[in-house]
Amino acid sequence: MKRFAFLFAAAILMPMPVAMAKPAATADYSVGAQYDTTHVYVPEDQFDAFVTSFVATFGGTTSKQGEFQVTPTPSLTKSQLALTPAGTVSVFGFKTPIPYPFGDERTGYLVSDMDGAVASALKHGAVRRITTFPDPIGRDVVVQWAGGVNMQLYWHTAKPSYAALTSVPENRIYLTADVADRFIRDWTGFAHGRIVSDDRAAKGEEIGQPGKTIRRVAIDSGYGKITLFVSDGQLPWPYGRDMTGYEVADMDATLAKAKAAGVETLVAPQTVAGRQSAILRFPGGYIAEVHAPAAK
Repeated sequence: MKRFAFLFAAAILMPMPVAMAKPAATADYSVGAQYDTTHVYVPEDQFDAFVTSFVATFGGTTSKQGEFQVTPTPSLTKSQLALTPAGTVSVFGFKTPIPYPFGDERTGYLVSDMDGAVASALKHGAVRRITTFPDPIGRDVVVQWAGGVNMQLYWHTAKPSYAALTSVPENRIYLTADVADRFIRDWTGFAHGRIVSDDRAAKGEEIGQPGKTIRRVAIDSGYGKITLFVSDGQLPWPYGRDMTGYEVADMDATLAKAKAAGVETLVAPQTVAGRQSAILRFPGGYIAEVHAPAAK
């Protein structure tokens, strides 16, 4: 009885554990999905053909074409934006060899504060492929997320102003289960992302694997949309080469415009997961997915 009383008294005198404070959430540095640009590298002699075919397929306009040094080491590239209602691309046609690590980044995201965004990305698990550097109109960095997902973050000295998109494109990412949850955690933490859906029993035919089951995760944030496909990675051509998916209102009309502009259909439209989906290859080699709501 005395031993029990002693233990009880000791317990009262011991300090209660203090709950660990959660780290303060980092700021959201996104600016808007219309500033999400897929980076398209094409041979210099096919630069104009690509830009023309992309705008002919999706509509929109282009920025003035120029030649710039966009890397911190000596180089020269043709450069132009194609701004369409379905998404924007930054097109590069290098006249010199492409310096490392450029050409591996899939997208460029405009941020409101470069130093803050970089610090947040590193805090959330990203690593820098190259440290922040100046370009002719601002500053850039290339970061890598879990699974080898490379992205550029950019900031402009003069704030750009692009019209809102009619439909927000998907950044299509293919990973294995080894790293998928880590990527989701890191990206949603950095981007203040929201998981819109997480289907762990999606049909593999969506990525060219009929008879298999895959996981499909849709994430939305101020940077735009990400669709993550989690599979065994045994992907038949051309799946996994499609970095971006573009939503259109009329699949048949879009494919007709694409064909007239010299675009090749690699995967004919198929209806899966409530939508029609096709994969196209543009002049210069750029491969993209195109989708439209399935007819009811």
